[in-house]
Amino acid sequence: MIIRSWRARAQPAREQDYVHHFRTNVLPGLRALEGFLGASLLRRDDIGEVEIQVLTKWRSLDAVRAFAGANISHAVVEPEAEAALLSFDKTVTHHDVVVDEMM
Repeated sequence: MIIRSWRARAQPAREQDYVHHFRTNVLPGLRALEGFLGASLLRRDDIGEVEIQVLTKWRSLDAVRAFAGANISHAVVEPEAEAALLSFDKTVTHHDVVVDEMM
């Protein structure tokens, strides 16, 4: 399994705009892709801003390519997401999952 990790920053007043976009636009699109296994949206308060981290789970790098295209390190950020964010990483990281336990 592969974890795709991406970070962004938002003003506290706009954080929910991104959360809404993630729930209503991003997740339905991801669910339609073969090899998509799940996602987590994390937040952390950080001196007047909110750090957002998105972790998506994929069966393989081929499944990631079906979503992201040939350059899998390029972040896929829609205009509606950009409008809600102060800044965001232009690239993502991918990690092989060694242990994954859910309680």
